[in-house]
Amino acid sequence: MKIPYGDHARNSFDGQLPARSREVIYCKKCVVSNQRPRIVFDEKGVCSACNYAEYKNSIDWDKRGKEFEILCDKYRRNDGRWDVVVPCSGGKDSGALAHRLKYVHGMHPLCITWSPMMYANIGMQNLQNMISSGLDNLLTSPNRVLQRKLSKLGIVLVGNHHDPFGRGIMCRAFHVAIKEDIKLIMFGENAELEYGGDTKNKDIPYNPYKDWDKYYFKNTSFEKLLKFGFENGYLTKEDTKEPSLKWYTLPPIEEIKEVGVVPRWYSWYFNWIPQENYYYASENYGFQAMPRRTEATYSKYASIDDLTDPWHYYMMLIKFGIGRATSDASHEIRDGHLTREEGVTLVRRFDCEFPTKTFKVFLEYLDVTEEEFWDIINGYRSISPHLWEQVNGEWKLKHQVS
Repeated sequence: MKIPYGDHARNSFDGQLPARSREVIYCKKCVVSNQRPRIVFDEKGVCSACNYAEYKNSIDWDKRGKEFEILCDKYRRNDGRWDVVVPCSGGKDSGALAHRLKYVHGMHPLCITWSPMMYANIGMQNLQNMISSGLDNLLTSPNRVLQRKLSKLGIVLVGNHHDPFGRGIMCRAFHVAIKEDIKLIMFGENAELEYGGDTKNKDIPYNPYKDWDKYYFKNTSFEKLLKFGFENGYLTKEDTKEPSLKWYTLPPIEEIKEVGVVPRWYSWYFNWIPQENYYYASENYGFQAMPRRTEATYSKYASIDDLTDPWHYYMMLIKFGIGRATSDASHEIRDGHLTREEGVTLVRRFDCEFPTKTFKVFLEYLDVTEEEFWDIINGYRSISPHLWEQVNGEWKLKHQVS
């Protein structure tokens, strides 16, 4: 059965798409646009991420740091057991977090790694370097045949092949915490605050579970994706019975609460600066950046674990008109590492760059032809007429930051 990928993409399950404004506006302080899901612009044309960055200047970080030590004292164990779960790729952010928890805060972390779709050599090396610094790590490698099918389902139905990976890395931590009787899960940064989104939870160190579908799962349940996948030829009946599927969803919330597992954001207690995480990881466990910049951006050290990472950002460009350089530059402007003028130059130079280096392996991974790939991409472009237009038979992005 030939699957009509383009038709399925045009009927995307991504619940964030209908909420996009049809008028594209760029932040006056950084380079992000109002197309980013849940981002809010104030009357001065400044985005919620920039306003949160300003808000952070008023936070008493010493007080927050003391609150963190109280938290650690509450959960720290000295009986030979782990006391905190850390979802961890070995990258600069999660690796630095895990290392700090052990060597700065005196905790006993168990790092949980969800295997990337296709490990980049440097990604695996960085993970091994992190482990070699004295950290315990549990690598979860779900059924790769099934994960490839789920990734195809992800790029078609929600415009993100990383969708199953994102679900797995968030949810697996809770399964492990319950099994190992570990009460604390420490995540790194709250992306809703740091990168732009809903700021209603800025004064608490976690996001309530009732918000997770909206923040992390695009308002689409995993069960809905599986049902569609089975009914439309992406998955077999046997696929829907695979044991590893449970890792892509949270345990029952009632069970999480009953056993006392609590998730927390490290970025709520300490000022989150990705560049400083890079320096810390480099100095403390030998984290290595790429020898040259990553395609579609100027950065060398962010999201380099997986060979398919560039396509997560490429789909962000297709769906929201903002790409990888926008993501990198916006945060560095807020951190004072770039001026807006520099950010604009970098975005206009790199944001729309096509990731040619991994194109063929990505097609092979998804098991689609080049024609089928463009059918998916153009399906998403066609439902975004405020972002994309055809000029002389070629698709062009209507807006870029200036």
